[in-house]
Amino acid sequence: MSGAVASGTDGGLDGGPDGGADGGADGGADGGARDEVDRIVAAWHRERPDLDVSPLLVLSRISRLAHHLDRARGAAFAASGLETWEFDVLAALRRAGAPHELSPSALSAQTLVTSGTMTNRIDRLAARELVERHPDPADRRGVLVRLTDAGAQRVDAAMADLLVRERAALAPLAPAAAQVLAEQLRALLAPFED
Repeated sequence: MSGAVASGTDGGLDGGPDGGADGGADGGADGGARDEVDRIVAAWHRERPDLDVSPLLVLSRISRLAHHLDRARGAAFAASGLETWEFDVLAALRRAGAPHELSPSALSAQTLVTSGTMTNRIDRLAARELVERHPDPADRRGVLVRLTDAGAQRVDAAMADLLVRERAALAPLAPAAAQVLAEQLRALLAPFED
């Protein structure tokens, strides 16, 4: 859906931002649209009035916002010399607490990638001396991946930069509104992660 959203083909609804069939109370050639999703929704309502495209009011905005946030995340990580996937692995290790190590399978689960992909990522991070492998004392055949000092410095810097950018993204919302939104998004996300 994100590709469709980014290209402006994510749909539209049965009216304007207030859900009315007139495309909104603001008037104008675009039906009173206040953002691109409103314009898309109004266009779908005009072309396919038989469809209830109201889910697009919420989900297309989430998808478009995710696209913009991904770009901001990438910029924050690049400033610390990291790619997004590198940050994800290093951040999982950093959050694990001292000695900042996890098994490859735990890293795969936390970053939502296959074991083969994770092996490749660990190899690449180890080559950059951002992580290192150690024998797992609980499993003679296993290894643990540990964050190095260099990796910790990179991920800490990237996290600080990310939070500056994310606070700026949330600036239009009052803290109470942001909390309500967080709870609503948790409810939407939960079925996908159970």
